Amino acid sequence: MRQRAAVLCGAAVIAAGTVTAVPAEASPPPYTPTAPAAGLHWKKCATDDYPTLQCASLEVPLDHARPRGRRITLALSRVPHTADTFQGPLLVNPGGPGGSGLSLAGFVASSLPAEVAAQYDVVGFDPRGVGRSSPALNCLPGHFDPVRPDSLPDTPDAERANLKRAESFADACGDKYADVLPYIDTVSTARDVDAIRAALGAEKLNYFGYSYGTYLGAVYAKLYPQRVRRLVLDSVVGPDDVWYDANLAQDLAFNDRHRAFLAWIAGHDTAYGLGTDPERVETAWYAMRAALAKKPAGGKVGAAELEDTYMPGGYYNGYWPYLAEAFAAYVNDKDGGPLVEAYEDFGALDASGDNGYSVYTAVECRDASWPRGWDEWRDDNWGLYEKAPFMVWNNAWYNAPCAFWPTKSRQPVDVANGELPPALLFQATGDAATPYEGGVAAHRLLRRSGLVVEEGGGNHGITLSGNDCLDEHLAAYLADGTVPHGDGDGGDADAVCPALPDPEPLKSKAASTSSRGSTLHGLLGFRG
Repeated sequence: MRQRAAVLCGAAVIAAGTVTAVPAEASPPPYTPTAPAAGLHWKKCATDDYPTLQCASLEVPLDHARPRGRRITLALSRVPHTADTFQGPLLVNPGGPGGSGLSLAGFVASSLPAEVAAQYDVVGFDPRGVGRSSPALNCLPGHFDPVRPDSLPDTPDAERANLKRAESFADACGDKYADVLPYIDTVSTARDVDAIRAALGAEKLNYFGYSYGTYLGAVYAKLYPQRVRRLVLDSVVGPDDVWYDANLAQDLAFNDRHRAFLAWIAGHDTAYGLGTDPERVETAWYAMRAALAKKPAGGKVGAAELEDTYMPGGYYNGYWPYLAEAFAAYVNDKDGGPLVEAYEDFGALDASGDNGYSVYTAVECRDASWPRGWDEWRDDNWGLYEKAPFMVWNNAWYNAPCAFWPTKSRQPVDVANGELPPALLFQATGDAATPYEGGVAAHRLLRRSGLVVEEGGGNHGITLSGNDCLDEHLAAYLADGTVPHGDGDGGDADAVCPALPDPEPLKSKAASTSSRGSTLHGLLGFRG
C-alpha cells in the first residue's frame, strides 16, 4: 500500500532521537468529539476541472484523549449539493496511507451521475500529516532520489546499504517529529473523521474509501457504528493482515500482475517486437534489470528505479502501453531515453511524494507490530523471492523503516461489525495491491454488506474508472441504499461485473490518455 503521485507520459494527471512512546492499546478508548457543529468557513478554491470546489480548515486535537491539548489543522475540500433532496456529506479518501483527498472530492462529484452527486456534499480531506494539513510530515527529503542501491540484497554489502537507508529514515522521522509520531495512525485519523462529521453538522456520515481508505472506513465504522449512514469500500484491505502480512501478500499478487503485463506485450509482438512467448519477454525484462543495475539509464534509472517505474502497471493497466514502449526502446533500440521519461512519469517522487511516504511509514509502523529482528524479514522475503521476484525486495525496503521505528505499536483494530447499516464493497479478482481474499474477508466481517466483484479485473480502484456495471451498483447504493445480495450461486460475490478489456498499444508515441480511469489512478497514487 504505497502512495506516489503520477504524471502520465506527457499528459498531466491531477494528484495530488527518542520518541515518547504511547502504550499499545487492545481497543481504542471512547471519545466524544469536541468540534463545534457547522463550524467550518468555506472559501472558493475552484480549479479548471472542478469549478465549484470549496476549501476550509478544521482544528482537531493532536491527541484525542486530551481534547484541550495541542491542536493540529486538517485541510478540507467540498463540492456542495445542489438538489432539494440532501443526503448529507459523502467523505472520500484515496488511500495511502498518505494520500491527499482534496482533489478526489471534485473527481467523485463530477464522475457520479449528476442526479446522485447533486444530493451530497462531497467532502475530501488531507489526513493528519498529509499535504495541506498542518503539520505536514517530510522526514527525509530526497530519500528516494536516484540512483539508490540495488534492492536485491544478494551480497552482505547490498543488504547493509539498504538497511542503513531504512534505519536512517526511521531515525530522521524520530528526530524531526518526536512529539507527533505517536498520533499519526489510523485510529487517530478515524477520530478526525468524526470531528469532521461534527463540524459539518451531520448526525451521520456517508463514507467512500479506496485502498487503505477502506481500512480507515472500517475502523471508523467500528468506533462509531451509530454514526455511519452509508459505507462504500473499493479495493479492500485484508483486515486480518495489517500490515506486515499484507505487504507479503502483495508480493505474490504483484508478481502475477507483472507477468500478465509481460504476456500482454507478447500478445502485441507486432507493436513491440519482444517476442510472442511470455517467458521470453520476461527473460528480456530481467536482463534489462540486470543491465541497469550495472549502468543506470541516463544516470537515473537503476534496478530499484526500474522496479519503481513498472510497479504502477500492477495498479492500473492503462499504463501498460507507455511502459511497454519504454521497455521495447531499451531492448530493441538501445535507447534509455523513454525509460528515463517513464521513470519521471511513474516512479520518481517529488516533495508531495516524500510527504506521502513519511505519513505512510508513520501510520503503518504505528498501527500494528512489525518484526524488530531483521532475520525474520530476511527469511520471509527470500522465501517469497524464489516464487515472486518482481517486487519482493523493493517492497521490503519500502517498509523496512518499521523494523527501526521509534514509536511503540498499537494493536490492529478488529473491524468485525454487526451494528452497521448495509455496506457496499467492490473488489477485482486480480487486484495486486489489495488481493481478492481481503475483500472476501471484510465482506464476512461486515454483516449485511454486499460484495460486487469485477471478474477477471486486475486494477486497483475500480469504481468511477469506466466500468458501467460497477458504477451502476455504486450509484444505486448512494441513491437509495440498494445493496445486492446473492443467492449463493455466485460464491462470495453478491453481484459480478465483467472486467473491461485490456488496453491496446499506442497508435503513436505522442498519444496520451485522458480517460476517467487514468485521472482516478493519478489521484489514488501507487502503493496506496
